[in-house]
Amino acid sequence: MITTNEILETIEMISQQHLDIRTITMGISLRDCGRTDLKACCDKIYDKVTTRAQNLVRVGEDIQREFGIPIVNKRISVTPVAIACECCEAEDYTPLAQALDRAAGEVGVNFIGGFSALVQKGFTVGDERLLRSIPQALASTGRVCSSVNVASTKAGINMDAVAQMGRVVKETARLTQGQGCARLVVFANAVEDNPFMAGAFHGTGEPECVINVGVSGPGVVHSALKKVRGQPFNVVAETVKKTAFRVTRMGELVAQEASKRLGVPFGIVDLSLAPTPAVGDSVADILEEMGLESVGAPGTTAALALLNDAVKKGGVMASSNVGGLSGAFIPVSEDAGMIRAAAAGRLTIEKLEAMTCVCSVGLDMIALPGDTTAETISAIIADESAIGVINQKTTAVRVIPVPGAKVGDTVDFGGLLGSAPIMAVNPASARDFVARGGRIPAPIHSLRN
Repeated sequence: MITTNEILETIEMISQQHLDIRTITMGISLRDCGRTDLKACCDKIYDKVTTRAQNLVRVGEDIQREFGIPIVNKRISVTPVAIACECCEAEDYTPLAQALDRAAGEVGVNFIGGFSALVQKGFTVGDERLLRSIPQALASTGRVCSSVNVASTKAGINMDAVAQMGRVVKETARLTQGQGCARLVVFANAVEDNPFMAGAFHGTGEPECVINVGVSGPGVVHSALKKVRGQPFNVVAETVKKTAFRVTRMGELVAQEASKRLGVPFGIVDLSLAPTPAVGDSVADILEEMGLESVGAPGTTAALALLNDAVKKGGVMASSNVGGLSGAFIPVSEDAGMIRAAAAGRLTIEKLEAMTCVCSVGLDMIALPGDTTAETISAIIADESAIGVINQKTTAVRVIPVPGAKVGDTVDFGGLLGSAPIMAVNPASARDFVARGGRIPAPIHSLRN
């Protein structure tokens, strides 16, 4: 039974504390869309996406209006294109991305993810074609998101893929003035049911079509912690856990309703504290509420570990269908508190890397100087992949080398992507390290069978 007090608390969370459904994401399998002819393959993809998702935006808007719960984004994820379209004989997969972009525009979603490849252990012909196509694909589309999984705990780190992705990031930045890099993620241990962009794709173990929901509420957690200011950390953890429980229950309600109205199975609720540039919707503010003068100060990693763990515990108690990433995101450009700390020099890339050991994802939406080399970007990817592989967790890199920009400049990406100061990168070269290629073997604890 839902009490009057619970209803009033939820209304307050929505109206004053930035609680929202960050995304309803429809996952669509493209495994039946492969054709040897490029045009036939593009037509099949377009037809399937527009047919399956034709009512997605309308249903999301109906639920928002009827329930009074903000639903910020409606999105689509598809089977990794390198897998679904490998039989296509075209050398350039850019037209496939353009077909996805047209389909996304037709149904009215803001992003479509899945121009992706899984290359943690090596490349197929389709993988190679997709990776070569990423820069032009992102330059010629506005809604398509791309991701490449270069490492896993089971396989180790594909350093040939890591080296290539450094070059792909640089070329994408050149063609798009950096903007395209905001839609490009390099993963270790990527998950198959992530509803959040830019890393979402519809995994090969997923059903034909599915609804996944991503919930977010940094402002809600921050507000709850204000009420226990100065109290011990066990009280902090319990407060976060209870708050995450309430937020997840709301997400499950919306997911079940969307599933029923669309006639599509409900997959998971991803409870991730995904910030926005809006004041009061910041993960950094939560960490500072725990007693830090600034995010980036000593103690930041411990505070983030507590937050991430409590969020997961609360979410799991609220739903049997918690999945995706579920935890705390720390994108710099999308979090007002992170931006403030980075601009003041209190938050460095090295500290962010340490924080990724205990957060949900990794180095996210970080603006780099335009002269950052491809080899340095590859080495950053390798470092972050190592954290994921050794710790058996998902990690990711979404960095943006902004052409012509230097440390101290600020770049504005617009909308939810926010703005960010250009952060300093260690100038020491990693060229010879990256040039070795090959594969860093999987750790011994990968042998668990």
